[in-house]
Amino acid sequence: MNDLARGAAVPDLAPQELRILVAVEEEQGFTAAAARLGTTQSAVSHAVRGCERKLGAVLFDRGRHGARPTEAGARAVAYARRILRLLGAMGPEVRAAGLADGAGEVAGTLRIAAFRSVAAHLLPPVLAALAARHPRLTAQVRIVREVGRGTAGEVADGRADLGLATLDAGGPPAVPGLVAVRLFEESYALVHPDGHPAPRGLPLVDWDENCGSYTRSWWDRQDWIPPATIDVEDDTVAVSLVSQGLGMAIMPRTALLGAPAGLAVTDLGPQPPSRYVGYVTTPELAGTAAVRALIRELRSAPLPEGLAAA
Repeated sequence: MNDLARGAAVPDLAPQELRILVAVEEEQGFTAAAARLGTTQSAVSHAVRGCERKLGAVLFDRGRHGARPTEAGARAVAYARRILRLLGAMGPEVRAAGLADGAGEVAGTLRIAAFRSVAAHLLPPVLAALAARHPRLTAQVRIVREVGRGTAGEVADGRADLGLATLDAGGPPAVPGLVAVRLFEESYALVHPDGHPAPRGLPLVDWDENCGSYTRSWWDRQDWIPPATIDVEDDTVAVSLVSQGLGMAIMPRTALLGAPAGLAVTDLGPQPPSRYVGYVTTPELAGTAAVRALIRELRSAPLPEGLAAA
């Protein structure tokens, strides 16, 4: 058993080594990573081998396909992104703390991952308020489908500073190690063509993000819901298909905001399924000025009609 396997301290990786790991993973090869970083392929290869020796694990599978991260490599790259993000935040944070009042202007870039409906209906007023209060803070918003690890995975892997995510009632975040805070609860409703006499008898239009653990137990108890006749990837497409008379759908309230004309929304009874929507971030980024500023705006923003604060 070597020293690393016995739990000995791992030699530090330099910031440039971290940048190389990220570049190799994103470019899927040593040559492309070298071109991106302005160095040579041999220098990148040497650096990756050095990282593997220090960490005691093979980080990339090499082959004709290029370089693909192993499970250990994916973990290492996620940590590398998060560490590099903190290094980037350190300068502005320290300068702000060094001012007389300790409240310098928040500047830089804030990376947000959000699923489509909450990005469309919750984020615009939040970002408008953030821009008015902190004009030198730039927001980058990426739309991420809320399936699998979803927006929480983007945060855990270092691709986003904060994610707007669906949260299970009372449970931990979908990805361990993150800070998760609820913002609001939204119920599900039946959407169908307006004026239809028996909407529950219509074919079902469903979409991939629809049935999480928060709705599954309710869904399983409903003997009137047929198998889906149409499955789509996007909730807006599902709503559009329903508006064309192709069936009914069971949707969360945010997905129905701004729905086209010709639709009716019917409650699902006294105890409809619901889900919580909130934000996730890492413990270390939760204390940075940019993320704190965004959280303040998220918590103070008025909710769209039909949503209840958590």
